[in-house]
Amino acid sequence: MLYYDFEKPIIELEKNIEELKRYSEEVKVDASAEIEGLIKKRDALCSEVYSKLTPYEIVQIARHPQRPYTLDYVALACEDFQELHGDRRFKDDEAMVGGFATMGGRKIMLIGQQKGRSAKENIQRNCGMAHPEGYRKAMRLMEMADRFGLPIVTLIDTAGAYPGIGAEERGQAEAIAENLRDMMDLSVPIVSVVIGEGGSGGAIGIGVCNRLLALSYSYYSVIS
Repeated sequence: MLYYDFEKPIIELEKNIEELKRYSEEVKVDASAEIEGLIKKRDALCSEVYSKLTPYEIVQIARHPQRPYTLDYVALACEDFQELHGDRRFKDDEAMVGGFATMGGRKIMLIGQQKGRSAKENIQRNCGMAHPEGYRKAMRLMEMADRFGLPIVTLIDTAGAYPGIGAEERGQAEAIAENLRDMMDLSVPIVSVVIGEGGSGGAIGIGVCNRLLALSYSYYSVIS
């Protein structure tokens, strides 16, 4: 398990809780009161530590490799997710995933940026940094949702749009600008959630929430 220096006191308490649970089970002693006291102490410490994070510590939390990614939320919260591929102009961008899903009994269009867990997956997903074809795919799916009258949920988790030469040659800035323009014309609601880091235009390319609501969150880099 990866943890940061400022989380060490919390981790130590959690270890003590687990050790006390194991000990009480082994010797058949009721230690529930002591365990409950440690849990309350841990929860209070969590509140204290995470309410006083520095800007860089917030960035560390937002980039934590054990955070849930888009497809993790899909597996936990959605039924019958049907992924759709390609921008119909160049290729499929695996840093941007999206498709039809059911959430809470309601059909939606879900779109999100997807990072990888391993080096191989990060190469495949380009560390969650989409190319222009990723943003064009996202817009294609949003327009499809608009035609079918489906609400759109976007999950933002990117350090930014991919800044490589090929992406710039294929119109990275144009793709993001067109998304911002065209999202304003959609008739269905858009709800955007920053689930990790939300860097720059890479975030706002799919991050207009009911026209402007989430713009401040996605533009200012990260939330924990």
